[in-house]
Amino acid sequence: MIKNGSPLTAVNLPWIEELHEAWKQDPGSVDGPWDEVFRLEEAAPAMERRSSSRAGVSRTADQAFKQNRVNSLIHGFREVGYIYAHLNPLATGEGEETNFYTEPTHTYAQLTLKEFDLGEADLSSEFSAGNALSDHPMKLADIVEALRETYCSSIAVEFMHIQNKPMRRWLIQEMESVRNRPSFGPDKKRIILEDLLRSEEFEHFMHTAFIGQKRFSLEGGESVIPALHHVADTASTLGITDIILGMTHRGRLTVLNRIMGKPIAEVFSEFEGRSDESDYSSSGDVRYHLGYEKEHVGDNGQKVRISLVANPSHLESVDGVVEGMARAVQREREDNERHRVMPVILHGDAAFSGQGVVSETFNLANLKGYKTGGTLHIIINNQIGFTTSSRDARSTFFSTDVAKMLPIPIFHVNGDDPEAVVYAIDLALRFRQAFGRDVVVDIFCYRKYGHNEGDDPSFTHPLMYRIIEKKKSPPAMYAERCLSQSILSPDELDRFRREFRAELKQGLEAARAPRPHDPHARAAAGDPDEPIELAGEAQLREIAARITTVPQGFHVHPKLKRIMDEKTARLAKDGTVDWAFAESLAFGTLLVDGVPIRLSGQDSSRGTFSQRHLVWWDTESRLPLPHTPLAHVPPTEIQFSVYDSPLSEYSVLAFEYGFTLGRPRALVMWEAQFGDFSNGAQVIVDNYVAGGEAKWGTVSGIVLLLPHGFEGQGPEHSSGHLERFLLLCAKDNLQVCNCTTPAQYYHLLRRQARRRLRKPLVVMTPKSLLRHPRAVSPISDLATGAFQPVLDDPSRPKKARRILLCSGKIYYELAAKREELKDTGTAILRVEQLYPFPSKRLAELFKAYPAASEHAWVQEEPRNRGAWLFMREMFEQAFPKASLGYVGREASASPATGDHARHEREQKQIVEAAFVAGSQVITGK
Repeated sequence: MIKNGSPLTAVNLPWIEELHEAWKQDPGSVDGPWDEVFRLEEAAPAMERRSSSRAGVSRTADQAFKQNRVNSLIHGFREVGYIYAHLNPLATGEGEETNFYTEPTHTYAQLTLKEFDLGEADLSSEFSAGNALSDHPMKLADIVEALRETYCSSIAVEFMHIQNKPMRRWLIQEMESVRNRPSFGPDKKRIILEDLLRSEEFEHFMHTAFIGQKRFSLEGGESVIPALHHVADTASTLGITDIILGMTHRGRLTVLNRIMGKPIAEVFSEFEGRSDESDYSSSGDVRYHLGYEKEHVGDNGQKVRISLVANPSHLESVDGVVEGMARAVQREREDNERHRVMPVILHGDAAFSGQGVVSETFNLANLKGYKTGGTLHIIINNQIGFTTSSRDARSTFFSTDVAKMLPIPIFHVNGDDPEAVVYAIDLALRFRQAFGRDVVVDIFCYRKYGHNEGDDPSFTHPLMYRIIEKKKSPPAMYAERCLSQSILSPDELDRFRREFRAELKQGLEAARAPRPHDPHARAAAGDPDEPIELAGEAQLREIAARITTVPQGFHVHPKLKRIMDEKTARLAKDGTVDWAFAESLAFGTLLVDGVPIRLSGQDSSRGTFSQRHLVWWDTESRLPLPHTPLAHVPPTEIQFSVYDSPLSEYSVLAFEYGFTLGRPRALVMWEAQFGDFSNGAQVIVDNYVAGGEAKWGTVSGIVLLLPHGFEGQGPEHSSGHLERFLLLCAKDNLQVCNCTTPAQYYHLLRRQARRRLRKPLVVMTPKSLLRHPRAVSPISDLATGAFQPVLDDPSRPKKARRILLCSGKIYYELAAKREELKDTGTAILRVEQLYPFPSKRLAELFKAYPAASEHAWVQEEPRNRGAWLFMREMFEQAFPKASLGYVGREASASPATGDHARHEREQKQIVEAAFVAGSQVITGK
C-alpha cells in the first residue's frame, strides 16, 4: 500500500520510530494524525505488539498512509462535494443528471474510494475523521456516510476557496457536527408549512382573480418565504434590529404580504387599479416594483424593522442602493460594529451571473467607505433567465461563481426541501453575525410559468416544462411530509386552506369597495424659495484658519503647504476665495450647523485636478498617517466623511443614492472623475435619481458633481452630458446647475443641505475655472446673499441691444472678448440654474435692458448637446413673443474633437461670432 516516492517509504522508517518514541514521552509533541495512528497502534493486540520492531513500524507506516488518504478523502468532500449533491428539484439521481451540468462528469474530481487509494476492505477500519465529525475514531464506512450527508445531500457548500482559517474551521464545525441535517421541532415545522401553504394559496388566488395580469409568481420557489420568515424571526435573537431588503420582482407580492405584512386588500387594490390615491408611493409604478416598510413582530414577540427598497425592472440595480441605505441606517443607529443593521438581497440566477453591477457591488463589501458588515444574498435559482437556458446564460459552473471573488461561503440548497432551505439560511445568518462578511444562499427551484404569467416557456424549453407540469409543488410535497410525521391531521390541513381562501376572498371584496379620496393627502414637500440662514464672515474666517493650519508635528507635503499658504495669503490680502476653498467653507459651515457630510468619488479626497485636498498625508510617517482638517471643525461629533471610491460609477452612485434614503438630512455627494464618466451610472440616473420620486415617492437629496467644460481634452474628458439630464427634467424632479463663481457654488451647496425641500441636484462643476484668476469670490459674497438662478451682467450695459445667454465657463471667454472689443451693446446673462427653468428671474432681468431686441444662446457644446435644445423649448414657452438664436458648434456624434488645434479654432469662432449681430454660427464645418 505504500507507494514509491511516498514520504512513508522504508528510508523514513527510522524517523517514524523516533517520532513514535517522542509520542510515548509526550503525545502532544506530534501532529494530530500521527497521534491518532500511534493510539491505534497501542490499542492493537498484545501479540502484535510483541512482533518485531521493524514489522510494527511498517504497520504503523501503512496505517499512517491510509489515514493520510482518508484525510484527503475528507478534504475532497469538503472541496467538491457540492458536485454530487442532490440540488435540482427537476431531476433525480446524482451528478450530471441531477444538476444539468454542461461538462461531462469525468472531468470533475471523483469521490470514490479508488480515487483515494482505498478499498472495500478498508470500510470496517477505524480512522480519525476530525473533531467536527467525531471525537473518536470512526469506521471508514461511517465517515463516508457522514461526509455524503454533510456535503452531498439537499445542501451543498463551497467554502474551501476561503483563505481565512478561522472561517473555514467555524464552517466545518457547524456543518459536520450536525451533518448539515436540519432538526426542527413540530412548532417550527408548522410555521414552515403555513408559510408554504399561504404562499401557494395567495398565488393561486391571484392567478384566478386577476387573469392575464403580470404578477411574477413565486410558484416553484415558495421555500423562499419560510426562509425570509426565519430571517425576520431570528434576526432579533442575533442582535439585529433593522433589515434593509432588496429583491427582484419575482415573488415580491408574496413577500409584501407574508413577510412585510402588507394587507391583502391593499395588494389587491393595486391590481384593481384602485390604489389609494393619497399614497403617492404607489401611484407611479407597477405593483411588483413598490417598496414598503414594516415592523415585523416575530413568533417570539421580538421586533425587527424591515425596509423593502423600491426598484425598477433593471435587474440588480437595487444592490448598491440597499448597501448604501444600510450603511446610512447604521450611521443613524450608531451601529459602528455593523452588527445590528443587515442588508438582505434576493437575486435571480441569470441576473446574478449576467449583470456586472453584481461584481461591482461585491467589490464594495470590505472597503472602508462602503462596508456594511456583511450582506445576506439569496438566489431564487429558476435555472432559466426569461427564455435563456443556464448553459447559454453563463460560462461558470454555478450562477453564484461571481461571489467567489470574496472569501465567503456559498450554500446551495434544493428548494423542494424547505427545512434544508431554512437550515441553510440560519447557518448563513449566524456566519454573517460571527464574521461580518457576506454570505450566499443559492436556492435551486423552478419557475412554474414563463417569465410572466402570459408567457409560454414550452416553446424554448419543452422538456423542462413537461417535467414542471407533472411535478408536485413544494408546498404539496411538504404537506405530505408533515402529514406522515403527524405534524397535523388531514382535517387541519383542509381547514387551513379553506380559511385562508376565505380571507383572500374578503380581501378582494374590500379592495373593490368604494373609498373616499382625500385631496389634501399629499402635503407639500417644501418651499423652493425657503430662505437659508447665513454664516457670518467672522465664522467663515475662523473656519478658514482652522482648515488651513498644519497640526504640530505633522509633516505636510511641501507643495500642499504652498497651496494652503497661497489660499490664506489671498484671503488676507484680497479677501477672496477660489472654488475649492469656497467648497471647503460650505462644508465647514454646514458641519457647524449640524449637517453630516459624505462625499465619494474616484479622486474625491484630493480632487481630480488636485484642487480639493480634503485629506492630508504625513510625508515622513512610516505608516500611512492622514489628517482631515474638516473633521476637526467643531462640533467634531458631526460626521464628515470623504472616500476615494473604486473605479465604478454604477454601484457607487447606487450606494450614495441609497445612503440618502437612509439618512435624508445629510449632504451626500457623488463626484465623477470626469463628468463624461457619469454615463457608466446611467441606469441609476434614469431610474432612481430622475424617476424615483415620481414612481415610488422616494425622496432623495443626492448631489452629482460632474466636471464639465470644453478645454481641448478630447471626447471623453469634456462633457458631463448636460443634455441627458435636461431631457430627464419634468415636474420639478431635478435641479440642474452650472455655476460660474465660487460664491454661487457655496450658496448652492448650503441651499441643498439646509432647506426642507429634497430634490436631487446635478452640478456641472468646472475644471479650468478652478484656477482661473477671475473665478474667485469675495468672502463677503459668501457671508451675504443667496444662490441666484440667473446672474446679471456685472457691467450692466444700459444701451444693450443684444443679450447673450450662457452657462458655465464660456462666460469668462465672452467677457474677455467683450472687453477686447470694447463692446457696450451686448449684455451677458449667466443661467446658473437650468432647471427648474428660471423664467421669472429672466423676465425681471430682460426688463433691465429695454433696448435689447435680440437674444442668443451661446454654448461650447455641439448643437445636439449641452443646453441648447432644452433652452430653445423653455424660452419659447416663457417668452413666446421673442426668439432665441444659437451660437455654437454644429451637431456632432462625438461630444468633442480630439484635435486640440481644431478645438481652439472652433472655440475662437464661437466667441467672435457671439458679438456679430444676427449671427447664427455653427462651427466645425
